[in-house]
Amino acid sequence: MTDISIIQGQVILPGADKAEPLHLHIQDGKIASVGTAAPIAHHIDASGLVVAPGIIDLGVFKTDKPAFRFGGITRAALMPDQSPVHDDPATVRFAALKGKPDLWVHPLAAATQGLDGLHMAEIALMKNAGAVGVATGRKWIADSGVMLRIMHYCAALDLPVIVHTEDSGVAGHAVATAGETATLLGLSSAPIVAETLAIARDLMLAEESGAHVHFRQVTTARGLDLIRAAKAKGLPVTCGITPAHLFLSDNAISDFRTFARLSPPLRSESDRLACIAAIADGTIDVIASGHDPRGPEDKRLPFSESAPGMAGAETLLALSLNLVRDNVISMGRMFALLASNPAKILGLNAGQIVEGQEADLILIDPDAPWQVDGDRMAALAGNTPFDRLPVQGRVRHMLKGGKLI
Repeated sequence: MTDISIIQGQVILPGADKAEPLHLHIQDGKIASVGTAAPIAHHIDASGLVVAPGIIDLGVFKTDKPAFRFGGITRAALMPDQSPVHDDPATVRFAALKGKPDLWVHPLAAATQGLDGLHMAEIALMKNAGAVGVATGRKWIADSGVMLRIMHYCAALDLPVIVHTEDSGVAGHAVATAGETATLLGLSSAPIVAETLAIARDLMLAEESGAHVHFRQVTTARGLDLIRAAKAKGLPVTCGITPAHLFLSDNAISDFRTFARLSPPLRSESDRLACIAAIADGTIDVIASGHDPRGPEDKRLPFSESAPGMAGAETLLALSLNLVRDNVISMGRMFALLASNPAKILGLNAGQIVEGQEADLILIDPDAPWQVDGDRMAALAGNTPFDRLPVQGRVRHMLKGGKLI
C-alpha cells in the first residue's frame, strides 16, 4: 500500500505548541502533503487522536522491538555497550540491520576499542559502516588526551560525541548520591561533583575541538548550570535526561529497591526540581528512555551488587505526557524533546511532520489510562521503577516509512 491518508487527526507540526486539526497524505513512504487527503488513498480515521512524529530514542542499550512498538519508538540510537562491543565496522553494520523494515536502529560507535577508554577506535570506518554518532558507553573516559583526540576526529567527521557524565575517580563504585538517604541506608555514595567535574572537563574539550558533544544524562542543578552557561557562549553542546530523573528522587531507593538502581544514581529532590525547570527553560534538549532491560540475575541481588538500569521504552511517552498535563511544556515541545531534537543531533531525515520526510508517525490517545505492570511488559525484562504507577497515553497506530505496523 503506497497511498495512505490520515484524516480527522490533531497533527503536531514543527514549532507549534498545540496540535492542529489537519489531514495528512502519505505516498511512497514519505509525507506527500500536510493539510490535504487523497480520495483514492486508504484512509485512517484519526478522530480523537494526536498524530505525531515517531519517537527517536537516543541511547538505548538493547534492541527491543516489542517494547519500542508499545512505546511509539520508530527509531532508536543503540549504544555501543553490546556483546561484542560495537567498535569495528562489521558490528556497526550488523546492528544497523536489526529491526528493519519496521524499526530503524541507528548504531553509535564505540569511542575506544572495547570501551576501554584508552585506545581510540576506527571512527571513520565505523561512520562509513552506518554509525551516526560516537559514544563513550556507560563509562567516562578519564584520559583527557584520548578524549580530546576523539573530539577532534568527530568534529572533522561531523559526528556527535555522546558522553557519560560521571568522573570515575570521584564516583568509584558508589551506588547512590551522597546525602541523607544514602547515609541512612549505609550505601556507598558519591557527591554530585562527580557529574559536574565530568561536564566541566568535557565542555572545555568541546570548546577546544569544536565537536558537538551531547551529554546523554545531566541530572544535577550544578551540572545543568554548566550546560546553560556553555550554550550561552555558543558552544555546540546538547544534553538529555530520562523520566526517572525527572519524576523520582533518591527517596525511591529507601526500601533498597534495585529497580531504582540507576546510573547515574537518583538525585535529591532539589536536583529533581532543577531538572524539571531545565526542561521548561530549554536547557535540556532530549528526553530518552535509557532503555536497559535487566533480568532477575542482575536485579534480584543486594542493592550494592545489582546492575544499574531500567526498562524505559514502554513508559517514555506516558511519563513525558505528565509534563504536558502539569503545564511544564507544551505538546509540541514534548515531541521536540522526543523526536525532532534527537533527529537533529543524529543528522536524521526524520522527527518532524513536514513534506518530504519519512512517514514515521504515531497516532496516540493522550488520555487513555493504563497501569505500568513490570510483570506484563513487552520488554525483554520488566525492571521499571514505575511499577504499578497509573499513567495516561497510549499509542493506537504506528506507521514506519508509510507502512502501517
